[in-house]
Amino acid sequence: MTGPAGSQAVDRAAALLALVVESEEPRTFTSLVDELGLAKSTTSRLLHALERNRLVRRDRAGLFRAGPLFAVYAAQHDTSQDLLDVAQSTLDEIGERTGETVNLAVPRGDEVVQVAQVDASYLVGLTNWLDVSVPPHCSALGKIFYACKVMTLPDGDLPAPPRGRPLSRRELDADLVETARRGWALTWEELEEGLVAVAAPVHARDGTVVAAVSVSGPTTRITKADAARLGEQLAVDTAAISRQLGYRRKATP
Repeated sequence: MTGPAGSQAVDRAAALLALVVESEEPRTFTSLVDELGLAKSTTSRLLHALERNRLVRRDRAGLFRAGPLFAVYAAQHDTSQDLLDVAQSTLDEIGERTGETVNLAVPRGDEVVQVAQVDASYLVGLTNWLDVSVPPHCSALGKIFYACKVMTLPDGDLPAPPRGRPLSRRELDADLVETARRGWALTWEELEEGLVAVAAPVHARDGTVVAAVSVSGPTTRITKADAARLGEQLAVDTAAISRQLGYRRKATP
């Protein structure tokens, strides 16, 4: 049972979280200290706890924003398209056909939020991506959202993943043009050495890209030729999901 001290800590953390989430702009550490009137050490400790539990996050400028857990909740409780119910059978079919990990994700601000996963039938390369936050420009899902203009690349240098081979800004720009042209995205060891992923978009009735589906696995099982075939087939699969959502692609004149 939580004692008075524990209850006070929870109340303080809740008040701090409310300030971050309800603010229209990202918050500085100093502004949070000043508004709550807590000691800097106490505020820092509470923010670290909230960050560990994905309730807040710090951006590259060191400002505090609502964490990815809120985006996951919003995505999973967005009933406007019943996306999960519509897509699940197709995700299962893709997983059975490929044997690799299949993910469904949605864009939320500058975050790619994974909302569903079908696990690979192999042990090697099996990762639960639902609990992992990755730089969008290093993921096939993120490339789809950038190429389809539902997310905007930040200005300046992009952060490099610690275990991957990032593209330069010029290479990435060219890659996004190619992604838009062919209708599917590819990452080859950009997030992590030995990891490849392809992704394709899901369109809503009005043509807006509301989600993307990816297939990922190790380079020991997926060659570049395999990845191209996977990408082309995945675009067909996601087009089927889009049709269930009411999207009808207009014929090219």
